Amino acid sequence: MAEKLRLACPLLREDGVAHSGEHSLEVQLPFLQILAPGFTFVPVALGMVRLEELLEVGTAVAGLLAESTEELLLLTTSDLNHYEDDATTRRKDRKAIERLLAVDADGLYRTCREEQISMCGLGPAVAMLTALRRLDLLRAELVRYATSADVSSDASTVVGYAGMIFS
Repeated sequence: MAEKLRLACPLLREDGVAHSGEHSLEVQLPFLQILAPGFTFVPVALGMVRLEELLEVGTAVAGLLAESTEELLLLTTSDLNHYEDDATTRRKDRKAIERLLAVDADGLYRTCREEQISMCGLGPAVAMLTALRRLDLLRAELVRYATSADVSSDASTVVGYAGMIFS
């Protein structure tokens, strides 16, 4: 599947360095191993690239998912706004979450740029939303939203988090 994705999207290439500093995979793996022992996966790390390139990646992912006969899970991880006060982070995150719930890749990209929302996984989220829209998977549900202040009680500098399901 990794080779098919690389062929479908020449922008993607093998790059061990891209994964060396990225921690989202190591956070997700234990949960996935419990849910489906013995599963296989194709990790894709995306930095911040141009919108057109993210749309291209999402289109390639959609094509791969559409042609597969296997049951597949598309998992994308990101936190939301970083290191501003709780009220500012909640306001900014609400704008990003609205675009995520609308399965609006272009709108999410533009909103994060215009509102200076420091969502570190913006690239992967845009690619995911593009793939979902191409597959007509337009149902989105916000399972839970919180900021780090909900745990630490320090509202002066927080990070926002949202759990969402798309189908």
